Amino acid sequence: MMRKNLAIAILLCTLPALLKAQEPKPATPSTGQPAVTTPTGGAQASTSSNSTQPTVTTFHVPVYYVDVPLTVIDKKGRLVIMMTKDDFNLFEDGKPQDITYFSRETDLAMRIGILIDTSNSIRDRFRFEQQAAIDFLTDTIRRGKDQAFVLGFDVAPLITQDYTDNVEKLSAAIRGLQPGGVTSLFDAIFLACRDKLYFFPPPEPYLRKVMILISDGDDNHSEHTREEALAMAQRAGVTIFAISTNRSGAEERGDKVLKRLAQETGGRAFFPFEASDLAEDFRAIGRDLRTQFLIDYVSTNTAHDGTYRAISVVPTDKTLTVRAKTGYFAPNQ
Repeated sequence: MMRKNLAIAILLCTLPALLKAQEPKPATPSTGQPAVTTPTGGAQASTSSNSTQPTVTTFHVPVYYVDVPLTVIDKKGRLVIMMTKDDFNLFEDGKPQDITYFSRETDLAMRIGILIDTSNSIRDRFRFEQQAAIDFLTDTIRRGKDQAFVLGFDVAPLITQDYTDNVEKLSAAIRGLQPGGVTSLFDAIFLACRDKLYFFPPPEPYLRKVMILISDGDDNHSEHTREEALAMAQRAGVTIFAISTNRSGAEERGDKVLKRLAQETGGRAFFPFEASDLAEDFRAIGRDLRTQFLIDYVSTNTAHDGTYRAISVVPTDKTLTVRAKTGYFAPNQ
């Protein structure tokens, strides 16, 4: 997520010219300073002959901070919790960037979307998945701080519970889902990101936006493509954690889809073979959410052209691995 700071002002000052009675004083060419003019609409200089105050024109220039949540793991797959900003090198489109803010974020408020595939393909383990999702929310949601919504999808995505911090309401919405029908996976991701996770008006603080996606990754009914769904998640600054319902024991096409969605947004994909593994996968997601760092930077590319910018966060310790989003879309205004 980019945070738009409109409070930064650039002050351009022009000193009043000192006039002689008969002829103007020429500019001194040796100063090397360009001529400065007062833009239209700026503060105007006083016409009083004894004015000694400079003319001041104030511009409010938007500065966009790029937020990069990240998780660090060591070569044994353990979460690393002690890092500083000097432990990372940050690049955008291959160009080095200065880290303006770095912290370990263990207490950020979260907005969580629980997206559950209710198509026929997940019928066998549906009850196990429902209970594992409920247990996750019970352990994760903090009343008065975090909120979640529930969306089921088969023929079409349907929000069965809007944002709330009431776990009982969320649990009832999950238990009320019934399997059946085709799969509109990409439409569900697109809708959830666009309508529920994209924008939170002031005075909301910075939020961690998370999607928990339970599906086999197969889509056979969406109007939106996989790339459109992924782009909307990237625009919304959403981290996707995917849990596969594939029980074949072999990697299917849908598994590759889930992996890409997770990797591109800085999340993880899980492939539990047994239903009993689901609970541990959800616990792993909870640990990831509470053991993240946050990097902020102002891009050296100041163009507001709406283009995609690739991000790379490289640890100085080559034995460590960083999980972070791989890019973002620049503002277009």
